[in-house]
Amino acid sequence: MINFNSIDKSWTLFLDRDGVINDEKHMEYVNTWEEFKFYPGVLEAIKIFSQKFGRIFIVTNQRGVAKGLTKLKDLDMIHKNLLKSVQEAKGKIDKIYFCADLEDTSTHRKPNTGMGLQAKKDFPEVDFKKSIMIGNTLSDMEFGRNLGVAATFFLPTTRPDVKIPNPLIDLVFPDLQSVARAL
Repeated sequence: MINFNSIDKSWTLFLDRDGVINDEKHMEYVNTWEEFKFYPGVLEAIKIFSQKFGRIFIVTNQRGVAKGLTKLKDLDMIHKNLLKSVQEAKGKIDKIYFCADLEDTSTHRKPNTGMGLQAKKDFPEVDFKKSIMIGNTLSDMEFGRNLGVAATFFLPTTRPDVKIPNPLIDLVFPDLQSVARAL
């Protein structure tokens, strides 16, 4: 199991977006900034993470773009405003990676590793063995396992039916703020 005291600026944090950072519209999509709602305490949690981790990335599947439900310009606006809000709260996100592909076989669509490998290419200091993945789906957990991260943390925000214990999940937290407090 991971020793929280070992986490320092050489570590990387991967975060899912919908259902982790913001309210997820289950079986629907967050299509505009007006629909995007941060979960309580998320900005404070990211501020704490920013003091602990060297790199922080958001990795998010956004199939709504390929389905024509979310316009790319609206997704860009969501991400620009998300980053601005994080910065105003004295936190940081190094980069947001998204996959808009429809097909589950896409190398960039979680649980496949394309977004994580792109982060490593963009930021060569990323060491997956010194990385944590936080998500709210088994696909997020599998993404972390496929990358070889040190730990996967599950937030059952929108998937309370996931059976725990599960070999893909190392720890379960009710929300991002609880993870930040544990660090």
